[in-house]
Amino acid sequence: MTPGFTAAPATGLHLIADLAGCDGLCDVALIEEALREAAEAAHVHVLSVHLHPFGPEQGVTGVALLAESHISIHSWPEEGLAAIDIFVCGPLADAEAALAVICARLGGTLRHVQAIPRLGARTRATLAP
Repeated sequence: MTPGFTAAPATGLHLIADLAGCDGLCDVALIEEALREAAEAAHVHVLSVHLHPFGPEQGVTGVALLAESHISIHSWPEEGLAAIDIFVCGPLADAEAALAVICARLGGTLRHVQAIPRLGARTRATLAP
């Protein structure tokens, strides 16, 4: 068991978002700070962060592995775009708060967001037989 982590019911929210007008998309330190701050705002626990820069002015891909799932980013600095994926589980997890932090840290605006209820957050009617 992860220290400081308590098992929670299997409920979750998965947000998939596209951000436009972002700054700092080649800045590995900024992106790591944004992922860690997003996790804190979401009330989830970071297990590790792995980021890969593709080279000067070529963007970053990365993931914050969470006890409650993950937050990931893939960036296109030449277009000011970032693809964000936030999946968090548990009764206190707040995916929307995580997304707000990432938007603020990168100075971007939401171009598209899709919310997908996961696991026990779905009703029986939406579950496949």
